[in-house]
Amino acid sequence: MADRQTGPGQGQGQRNVLRTSSGCETFLRRLQDHAPNSTQLVGFLTLVISGGILLLLTGLTLTATVLGLIFFTPLIVISSPIWVPAGTILFVSIAGLLSMCGFGVAVLAGASWLYKYFRGWHPPGSDRVDYARSRIADTANHMKDYAREYGGYLQSKVRDAAPGA
Repeated sequence: MADRQTGPGQGQGQRNVLRTSSGCETFLRRLQDHAPNSTQLVGFLTLVISGGILLLLTGLTLTATVLGLIFFTPLIVISSPIWVPAGTILFVSIAGLLSMCGFGVAVLAGASWLYKYFRGWHPPGSDRVDYARSRIADTANHMKDYAREYGGYLQSKVRDAAPGA
């Protein structure tokens, strides 16, 4: 029992001895201080396992693709006179159908917006249309007034240039 009791100076001395002892012990102590806890370890293992599985699936996919190209390339080359025109016709048909549907949806959306606007339901963006309409009307009025003033100015100049006219 007396061996385990440490006085005020003995405990600090032992710590200093541990700090000044060999580099291996301090390295192990630092390693223990920075060791991951169980949650970090489980997360790291999950990451490694998931990464391995995804890497395996990537390899299998690449292998299947290369083998498929190796086995089916002769068939594709032999039947290409059929595939190229058929693919072109199919592409043009699908592109035309999709564009027609897209334009139809755009026209329906525009018509719906115009219907709501003229019914007075204030669809989104109607305030911008009202502002633009008022700006156009104001500009037209200013141009009309300017034309009247400028037209009167020209008539007075014509009278000054040709008093008998």
